[in-house]
Amino acid sequence: MEPIVFVLAGLFGGLALGYVVFVAMRKSQLEKEKKSIIEEAKLQGENIKKDRLLESKEKYMQLRSDYERETNQRNNEILGGENRIKQKEQSLDDKLRASKTREDEVQQKGERLDAQIETYKIKEREVQKVLDQQLVQLEKVAGLSASDAKTQMLENIKIQTHTEGLTLAKNIIEEAKLSATREAKRIVLQTIQRTAAETAIDNTVTSFPLENDDAKGRIIGREGRNIKAFEAATGVEILIDDTPETIVLSCYDPIRREIARMSLERLIRDGRIHPARIEEVVEKTKKQIEQEVVEWGERTVIDLGITGLHPELIRYVGRMRFRSSYGQNLLKHSREVARLCATMAAEMGLNVKLAKRAGLLHDIGKCPDNDEETPHALLSLKLCEKFNEHPEVCNAVGAHHDEIEMTSLLSPVIQACDAISGSRPGARRGDDQYIERIKEMETMALSYPGVEKAYAIQAGRELRIIMAAEKSNDENADTLAYELSNRIMTEMRYPGQVKITVIREKRSVGIAK
Repeated sequence: MEPIVFVLAGLFGGLALGYVVFVAMRKSQLEKEKKSIIEEAKLQGENIKKDRLLESKEKYMQLRSDYERETNQRNNEILGGENRIKQKEQSLDDKLRASKTREDEVQQKGERLDAQIETYKIKEREVQKVLDQQLVQLEKVAGLSASDAKTQMLENIKIQTHTEGLTLAKNIIEEAKLSATREAKRIVLQTIQRTAAETAIDNTVTSFPLENDDAKGRIIGREGRNIKAFEAATGVEILIDDTPETIVLSCYDPIRREIARMSLERLIRDGRIHPARIEEVVEKTKKQIEQEVVEWGERTVIDLGITGLHPELIRYVGRMRFRSSYGQNLLKHSREVARLCATMAAEMGLNVKLAKRAGLLHDIGKCPDNDEETPHALLSLKLCEKFNEHPEVCNAVGAHHDEIEMTSLLSPVIQACDAISGSRPGARRGDDQYIERIKEMETMALSYPGVEKAYAIQAGRELRIIMAAEKSNDENADTLAYELSNRIMTEMRYPGQVKITVIREKRSVGIAK
């Protein structure tokens, strides 16, 4: 056993020794590899460091080159600007010198003119003195003073021109009656209705109440910028005077006036009044008014039972809510005409729906978007044709003021109902005082010599005067009709026209017994 043990021990000892030798050799090898790797890493690091340094230097040089180029460019621009400024200064200096020279020349001319004016004044006084002396001599020769001669001459001219004027006016009126009586009536009626000066103020201004007068200053703004912005945005003129707690909005377009009124109300309630806010509020108000216009049109069409109307025509119907004709609201007038047309068409056996449709649309030409020169009946006709309305409706709308020839039985119905709605007492502004107007006409006629009786008939649209035959002649009758018509036009307010008829009749009666 012991030899075996020794052998095994020796074997194990040899193995251990071999392992130790192997480990030592492996360790030595690893140390060499470690040193080699470290050396290689150091070498690579040095190479990378050199590359980065070179890249940094290149970047630096490039940036420096760009900076120098931009700096040179800016310097060149600055130099150019300085040169331009120097040139402008030189030009201004030249202009100032030229202006000073001209000023000196103007001053010299002014002095010369003053001297000439003074000379002219002296000469004028001398001439006036000579004229006065001549006038005194003429008065002595004529035996009549200058004022008396002037008065006498003016009286003679006045009498002569009055007689000639009456004769000429009579001839002109007779010629007009013979040649264009119907056309003249139509033109006069249209003119009075659309451009009546007596009602323009009532129809074009809106009073706006304020809580206190401090709001006027906020509406005007610094240097008037708020009021200028408001007027530019709305197209409405603001009139601010000494009236306490009130301003006036002035514009011919009622829709724009309503937009201005609502916008101003919102701005004052909000408290923020400046140009940007004004534009914002006005824009919102315009959209709201457009919606209200459409809603009014739709409500009217539904109330009247009219179907299939084009949306644009509905919008025009809504716009009539903000229009008036001689104080009569245009939408209420059109609704009334539509109902009258339906009743009359039913009595005559005509198409009730078309009659009601034509009655509602007959005045939409009074609220156009832009074309205001075309007569409103023709403009209504164009709108109806544009949106494919029935031919009978189009003809009735266009012919209700005899602008075109009537080709449909509905046309005289629309014309008659329009006249009924507009001419009945109380329908339009001032008609509620027609009794006072009638009395005033009759009193005015009775104030002339030779007038026995005067009657105002047809609600004041005709004045008939009866003259005493023995106290007047035919010439006096013509003169009375002409002078009374002019006096009524200048002193009274009335709708449409007033016809003056003077009657002079002499009856001779003999009795045989």
